[in-house]
Amino acid sequence: MSTLNFALVNNTGSDTAYAYITGLAIDNNNALFLLQSDGKTAYYPTSPSSTITALAENCAISLGASGTTTTVTIPHLAGARLWFSRGATLSFYLNPGPALVEPSSSNPSDANYNVYWDFCEFTWNSAELFVNISMVDFFCLPIALALENTSGTTQTVEGLPSGALDTVCSALKTQNNTDGAGWDQLIITTGGANLRAVSPNTGITLNSSLFSTYFDSYVDQVWSKYTSETLTVDTQAAAGSLTATVSNGTLNFSSGSITYAQPTSAAIFSNSSGSFAVSGDSTKDAITARLAAAFNRSTLLIDTNQPDGEVVSNYYSNSITNHYARICHATALDGRGYAFPYDDVGPSGGVDQSGSVSDGSPKLLTVTVGGPLSSNSAKETTTKTTATKPSSQVNQKQGVLRNLKKLVRRLSRSK
Repeated sequence: MSTLNFALVNNTGSDTAYAYITGLAIDNNNALFLLQSDGKTAYYPTSPSSTITALAENCAISLGASGTTTTVTIPHLAGARLWFSRGATLSFYLNPGPALVEPSSSNPSDANYNVYWDFCEFTWNSAELFVNISMVDFFCLPIALALENTSGTTQTVEGLPSGALDTVCSALKTQNNTDGAGWDQLIITTGGANLRAVSPNTGITLNSSLFSTYFDSYVDQVWSKYTSETLTVDTQAAAGSLTATVSNGTLNFSSGSITYAQPTSAAIFSNSSGSFAVSGDSTKDAITARLAAAFNRSTLLIDTNQPDGEVVSNYYSNSITNHYARICHATALDGRGYAFPYDDVGPSGGVDQSGSVSDGSPKLLTVTVGGPLSSNSAKETTTKTTATKPSSQVNQKQGVLRNLKKLVRRLSRSK
């Protein structure tokens, strides 16, 4: 099977909604791919002579009236995204390469900045279809997933409910009233209405002083704890579990060559800078993913075994934590969804927290934008299963790829 159908459901409450599909065409030498507005014709852009060149084809797929379903057909794609907008179309551009200039949630001068838009991510190759919702950069429009395989089994991610943006923004304001850390600055408005809630990492991009010392006292406590206690990190890969202690202000692992200076708040929120920058050493990058997740969830003072000692109910229980991630998970109907880049890290055999579905024999992916139509009706017509966590090696690769993709997107957006 070289093509697959997606059913796109418009539940935004608006009759003006659009979808876009972008990625790399696996069966066409990984060429840059966009789906044209008819929902079935491929568009392979050629390299333009200048930056910020408009697309040569119309790639805005109209979703029709709210409550209706539009079916599209895709080829094998890697690093792909399914974008949605409400109330207006999105503008994509090309840079020489060709490189796709995507909509930005962190650039106020971007043509799409004041449009309601969001996306989910997927890869479909000869092995499987893997799809996840994402709030890593921001949250605007709720997205729900239902993946049916050829045996008739359906996996779901319920996502956030209709009206969730206002719920998230209200909770951010409440948290800021509690600690005054600046959580309300993650709320972006337009015309007096909530437009999106951005992640702390995106918020720091918009305001470099935001959260500059937020995690400092927590990091100090962690470093103090592991001066006299031993931290064990399971890489969930070939390297197995490694232990570490703090000496001379550095967290030193038993491998002898893997060390960490105290991470800054920016490094913790980004998962990919400073102490947590991608190193290219697969063992260290696996440890980095697990440390970054533990800091965002604030579990290092509770559990000396990461991530296998973690209990989901203890996530975000410290007053100093990634409250954006806490709020997003608390608002999600099933508690799942990527809220930071390594949100797929978890105990071996644990329930997926990242809001993903995957299957080696997919039949139909249904993606609903605007919140699930009805969880009750879905249960009547499908067999609902909770996705178990993908293998740790896959998680590690996906996390590294997400960080690398961020770098590529930053370069492609340069104007």
